[in-house]
Amino acid sequence: MGSSKRWATTISRTASSLYFVLIFFQIPLFRVGCRGTLCTTPLELTCSQLLASEAFPVYVVKSILYPGAIAKAIFKNKPIPPFNSLPKLYKFIHVKPTASPLTSDLHRLEVIAGSYLAVGGGMMGMVRAGGGRMSLFGCLIAMWGIVWRKSSYLNPNKEISQIYPTMFLALLLAFMSVRKDVRRIVRTLKPQSNPLSSSNKTKRK
Repeated sequence: MGSSKRWATTISRTASSLYFVLIFFQIPLFRVGCRGTLCTTPLELTCSQLLASEAFPVYVVKSILYPGAIAKAIFKNKPIPPFNSLPKLYKFIHVKPTASPLTSDLHRLEVIAGSYLAVGGGMMGMVRAGGGRMSLFGCLIAMWGIVWRKSSYLNPNKEISQIYPTMFLALLLAFMSVRKDVRRIVRTLKPQSNPLSSSNKTKRK
């Protein structure tokens, strides 16, 4: 009992940490239009919506984006971008609220909702247990939105949307970060002791 719980806790914590790195260091998971530009990560899509709605101060959104911007610059062997240039770097400079902010986003509403859940689950998973299921639902909803709406009538421009293979890795990590589900799997894979053999040993003694 104790060993399965320890294994499940270790696996879920490791998966949560890897999922956090995948989301907050902005590893491309998909490609979808977001207010005049293309977003390839749930964090980019979430931040573009936050800037458009002005729900959070700009410096908070920049702080969320900055670790990924640094990682991208290092990976591409480019200079680290200044903190204040992030909206322009991500082409969010023209993102402004409109009279009906969701009108242009109806055809990707599931992707937006899934991205919010994916980012929120990643943050919650690092603070306390319980973010794994939110991350899992977020990845599933985002994938469903891209696949189902790709040829939908709500997408009149038939914009190019795509799911990258790394999205399936994020989905796997999100699933493995759910400790209860991992514990069930560990219990299933754990070899069960044979009660007949144990009773025979007792009789021999």
